[in-house]
Amino acid sequence: MTAGGASGPRAPRTGRSSTAAAPASRTSTAGPAPAGLARLFQRAFWTTPRRVRALTAAALAALLLFAGVGYTVLSGARDSVDAIGHHAAPQAERASDLYFALGDLDAQAANLLLVGADEADFAKRKAVEDTYDQRRAQADADLEQATEALSGDAAGRKAVQDELDALGQYEALVARSDLQENTARSLPGKPSADALSSYRQATDLLRSQLLPDADQVANANAAVVASSYTAQRGDLDSGWWWLLVTGLLALGLLGTLQRTLTVRYRRLISPPLIAALLLAVIGLGYGLSLVSGTSDRLHTAKADAYDSVIALSRAKAVAYDSNADESRWLSDPSRADSYAQAFFDKSQQVVKLDHTDPADYLAALTQAVSAHQASAGTVGFGGFLGDEEHNITFAGEQQAADQVLSDFRTYQQDDRQIRQLQGQGRLADAIAFDTGTAVGQSDGDFGKLSDAFDQVIAINQHAFDQAVQQSDDALGGGAAIACAVLLAGALALTVLAVRPRLREYR
Repeated sequence: MTAGGASGPRAPRTGRSSTAAAPASRTSTAGPAPAGLARLFQRAFWTTPRRVRALTAAALAALLLFAGVGYTVLSGARDSVDAIGHHAAPQAERASDLYFALGDLDAQAANLLLVGADEADFAKRKAVEDTYDQRRAQADADLEQATEALSGDAAGRKAVQDELDALGQYEALVARSDLQENTARSLPGKPSADALSSYRQATDLLRSQLLPDADQVANANAAVVASSYTAQRGDLDSGWWWLLVTGLLALGLLGTLQRTLTVRYRRLISPPLIAALLLAVIGLGYGLSLVSGTSDRLHTAKADAYDSVIALSRAKAVAYDSNADESRWLSDPSRADSYAQAFFDKSQQVVKLDHTDPADYLAALTQAVSAHQASAGTVGFGGFLGDEEHNITFAGEQQAADQVLSDFRTYQQDDRQIRQLQGQGRLADAIAFDTGTAVGQSDGDFGKLSDAFDQVIAINQHAFDQAVQQSDDALGGGAAIACAVLLAGALALTVLAVRPRLREYR
């Protein structure tokens, strides 16, 4: 009975003990993960070694992040300078130069009709032919360079090839007109009907296709420069702030590490860590100055210099084309009204005045020039020269731009005299005055205007080239080496500062 009674109660107790043990075992298995995560938020977990190691890792990571942001921003700055300074802007300038070459090419072709083919005018005709050949070579070179620049653009290459084909047709028509005039031994201003017909076909081709296409290419390239500039300046501005934020983060973590070492190890400063902080400060200042400097130089290159170069180059090209309209007006009376209107329209492109009557243009121009000479801040006109007068930036630019304006007025006075001579029936005198190269004659004064254009363009082109070169130098290999040395030094000194302290716990 004792055995039976003992065996009966013990069995259930053994079962209950076994059943109770199972949940306890499961709890102990699942518990360490959340318990371990919770320990990270307990003050007791963060012993001095753990605190120092964590801050060191965070500071090193922040330095590397700062370096990565700096590399990205400065690489983008270098790419932006390269894209605008070495590719887009030069292409836009070549397109503008093409427009100028084509305009003067036709001016010289018109002058061939004007000077005639009589033996007495051989020397003058030879000078015109030489200038024509020079402009033809210039246009060919511009189109060849455009072909090379568009090597990866099939549509662009086709457009340039179409322009080359049209230029070839134009040159053939001018050659035929020249031959017909020589055969007829035409007198000045009296081209043969055949020669005049061939020239009309040539100039119509140039005005309907070659010049509009060149103008379209120039505008497209200028738009590329403008959009690239806007995008790159935006990237530089945002990059500056990213660089500042990541740099301050790295400095903050290095400073916190220094404070931890001071408090936990009761040392005033850690010389290696102070040196690392100093290198980080230098790196931050250097990086920010590179970005700011590049942004400023990009503004100088594009807004201050390039915009003036383009405006002045277009003004010069349009002026040359208007000079051709004078020769066309004299040599082709049946189209005189059309050419007179074209001359006025192009004059308005150079200096835009609020007058629609060509007869009032010279008086209004004289008044605007006089007002500007009295006060340089008074710019009562628009057009390409108005754009330039509103964008005076560099030493000597104001005087050079004012000289262009003054010479343009003189040229307009010469044009008025040509038309007065023609109106008086003095065609020979009008032609002599129009083609005369002495100062006080039309072509001589126009040569002064062209030289004045070249001078102010050269001032702005020099500023553009200088800004681009300075950016290239600032962002070159020296900057990369300096940044790498600063980063490596800061990383090494940070590690060097904490290693002795951590050894104390081994």
